[in-house]
Amino acid sequence: MTELDVVILAAGKGTRMRSALPKVLHTLAGKPLVQHVLDTATALNPDRLHVVVGHGADQLKAALAERNVSFALQAEQKGTGHAVAQAVDHLGIGKVLVLYGDVPLIRRDTLTQLLAQVDEQRMGLLTVRLEDPTGYGRIVRNAAGEAVAIVEQKDASPDELAITECNTGIMAMTAAQLKRWLPQLSSDNAQGEYYLTDLIALAAAEGIQVATAEPSSALEVEGINNRAQMAKLERAYQQQLAEALMEQGVALADPARLDVRGSLTCGHDVFIDVGCVFEGEVELGEGVHIGPYCVIKQSTIGAQSVVHSHSIVEQSVAAGHNQIGPYARLRPGTRLGAQAKVGNFVETKNADVGEGSKINHLSYVGDARLGRDVNVGAGTITCNYDGANKHRTEIGDEAFIGSNSALVAPVAIGKGATVGAGSTIVKDVADHALAVTRSRQLEKPQWPRPAKRH
Repeated sequence: MTELDVVILAAGKGTRMRSALPKVLHTLAGKPLVQHVLDTATALNPDRLHVVVGHGADQLKAALAERNVSFALQAEQKGTGHAVAQAVDHLGIGKVLVLYGDVPLIRRDTLTQLLAQVDEQRMGLLTVRLEDPTGYGRIVRNAAGEAVAIVEQKDASPDELAITECNTGIMAMTAAQLKRWLPQLSSDNAQGEYYLTDLIALAAAEGIQVATAEPSSALEVEGINNRAQMAKLERAYQQQLAEALMEQGVALADPARLDVRGSLTCGHDVFIDVGCVFEGEVELGEGVHIGPYCVIKQSTIGAQSVVHSHSIVEQSVAAGHNQIGPYARLRPGTRLGAQAKVGNFVETKNADVGEGSKINHLSYVGDARLGRDVNVGAGTITCNYDGANKHRTEIGDEAFIGSNSALVAPVAIGKGATVGAGSTIVKDVADHALAVTRSRQLEKPQWPRPAKRH
């Protein structure tokens, strides 16, 4: 039996989140909860993926439009058994795995272990032992130690409430078994719903063994119902990432103050200070040092570079041996050549900064190309926008731009040229020329300063 269908339940409103956004679209580590579950399910190489939607169905379908999934609509939320029934007509003839869109940390290895136990004579149930099982369905076993039923908290007797082995809701069975049992579910319970957990008793009554498996950690099977649980799992997930990074040799100033919202790839001897956020695909070369409270998005920072504190780097590439910040902002399209420097309170956008060039402080360089060893003085602005269109500025190798200069694009500054401080440059400057545009200084000796009137 090789076919596999995965059914992900994602129809709930998530009332306790107190949000207009469907619960499973809230993000953990920058990715919607249901995407975490889908990614893990996809790693199992299933033949079909089904997502049961209900509340916010259109939003979920839009968010998952690029995923190869089919959708089943649960128009009324009548329990987990009712939810799975909405997808049953689209199942194949192999195994069926039921997952939950608000349980994001479930691991592939755990699910593989569960699926391995499923055949025509056995179904699989994932259980977990908890010190405080409050709120969870309890696993009832017979004298032989076989699981024969799951009793929900609201339906449990005092003896059953004392059981610490709990249902995670994650189960697997053959499609044939599921199709036999679903029509037999009853809503005769405290909630008036069709519980998927009642399949356990139906299996036991039919002589089908309920084979159980447990996750490596209870965190794997924790669901999210409110903001506090979301924050707890966020930190748990980040702690796992931090530990993996440190195992690879990355030095973290404080593993509890790291946020990776995508993928972070690091070379040897990388140091990351506190409060840093990495979004999308980020690559840090060997010996890179990231100062405190930096945000790096979808970027590559080359070897031996330093990103000083409170800098933002987005969709940019630094070749290596660069100095960035503090308080620098590299906007999309910035490319730094080797040993280039972008200093404090400098903003760049769609800018090629050549090898060894420096924009040390208080400047804006956008839609520009700087050659090698260019020096841009403080307060320089490339005036790239005329109110309707963007224009480029070209600066040749070894040019020197004096402080407080405005380069009105489109304009080209030649190789080795010098722009005097305070100049507004509207015409091209030739190679090795000096361009100065400033008013003549006027001085009046012994000028009486105005005094306040009494």
